[in-house]
Amino acid sequence: MSLISLIRLIWLKRSNFLANFFARHRWGDTLAPYRAIIRGMKQALQLKLGQQLALTPQLQQAIKLLQLSTVDLQQIIEETLESNALLERESESEQPENVELDFAEATASEDDTEDLAVDTVWEDVLPSSAPPTPGPAAEADFSEQDSEEESLRDHLLWQLNLTRFSDTDRLIAIALIDAIDSDGRLTQTAEDIHTDLGLEDVDLEEVIAVLHRLQHFEPPGIFAADLRECLLIQLRQLPTDTPCRDVAGALVSRHLAQLPTAPPRQLARKLRASESQLDGAIQLIRSLDPTPGASIGSEQTEYVTPDVFVRLRDGHWQVELNPEVAPRLRVNDHYVAMLSDGSAADRGYVKEQLQEARWFMKSLQSRNETLLKVAAKIVEHQRAFLEIGEIGMKPLVLADIAAEVDLHESTVSRATTRKYMHTPRGTFELKYFFSSRVTGDEGDDIASTAIKAAIKQLVAEEDVRKPLSDAKLCALLKERDMTVARRTIAKYREQLAIPPSNERKRLN
Repeated sequence: MSLISLIRLIWLKRSNFLANFFARHRWGDTLAPYRAIIRGMKQALQLKLGQQLALTPQLQQAIKLLQLSTVDLQQIIEETLESNALLERESESEQPENVELDFAEATASEDDTEDLAVDTVWEDVLPSSAPPTPGPAAEADFSEQDSEEESLRDHLLWQLNLTRFSDTDRLIAIALIDAIDSDGRLTQTAEDIHTDLGLEDVDLEEVIAVLHRLQHFEPPGIFAADLRECLLIQLRQLPTDTPCRDVAGALVSRHLAQLPTAPPRQLARKLRASESQLDGAIQLIRSLDPTPGASIGSEQTEYVTPDVFVRLRDGHWQVELNPEVAPRLRVNDHYVAMLSDGSAADRGYVKEQLQEARWFMKSLQSRNETLLKVAAKIVEHQRAFLEIGEIGMKPLVLADIAAEVDLHESTVSRATTRKYMHTPRGTFELKYFFSSRVTGDEGDDIASTAIKAAIKQLVAEEDVRKPLSDAKLCALLKERDMTVARRTIAKYREQLAIPPSNERKRLN
């Protein structure tokens, strides 16, 4: 029996004794006002239990380092090396013995904590960290800053400044430039732009004239109202002796909507051209850019540093940490010697710095160990992907890895977010290797990534004159031991931006 239960039993017996005593002595009338108090004595003892997570500063540090990306971690390491005089980076020429340090002797205290544990639920405790804001020193390093990329609007205004326009036409041109989207397509009609300008001395014909001049700007096909006009603008800017140019113009102008499905002989007869001329016109149309504005001001290429490397050695896949991501740190022996030789003030400062260095090195080690364990288990599950590609991807969720490495799902999630793995097939984020399960008609589990890869492969290899329907794709996947419903095929096909079979049909 627990202590709490024993106390409760004694209290109940005491309250029952008092109630019986008062009843035997007929004091009920006298003590009537106190009956409620006596009855409440049985309920006065309540047990309140609660659970609260207390995070120590070193535990918070371990969590923070675990969820940082490679770039953010490098910045934190550099800042720590600058702020803590005891920490220094170990050079490659130095022996591993220099890393060894008996922290217990130097920093032993009554409140010394145990090794850090990073496995718990952190959602309500520590928010996800955003990339740190660069300090003044980083802002002053102009050599490392990329130049601002030119936008589509800037590119068009640059051409406008090189073209002779009157003041009124320049205002019209600027209004037209402001009315195009990122693909270079007009979002307003010439009538709407004329109305919005509100210039009494400007008529609609002048707006259209300026628009026609702007349609000769680079890239070709800019300032079009729709796809048809975009293709026609590009065709008109081609040399007149371009083979099949006139046939392609007539095809786009009159039969663009019929191009994917109409029989070649029928189209050739309508255009009064041969089938060879029709084939040449179709090839010419395919060489045009349907979104010319997208080629200007594209997103800047983002470079990532892999956290782990995966290599095939002696028939086995090995996982290694990137040494640049996990640098070897050590404590400066000169400052450690001040614990015994220096003054009291120096010893206090060195002891404080040494404790911080110890926490940081432990946190960094814990991060590396967790990342390595998680990456190794991912490689163990997705070995088929490394050997044959996406089609070999196996179903995998966070709970599977968490159970095998004895960590919480939230910890695995933080260990795989913004962390990258370099493989012979390329560099991928660790979360890429997690794929939802799709239960087939026969009860087997299939990774959604593998199904999508198989669909892309089948569509790429199909006969363009007889594209595969969803039902046919379903049958072909079944032959590959991927038995899934037709509606699943349709859903994944839409996610891959693959049109239905009737829209994929081509003449050649």
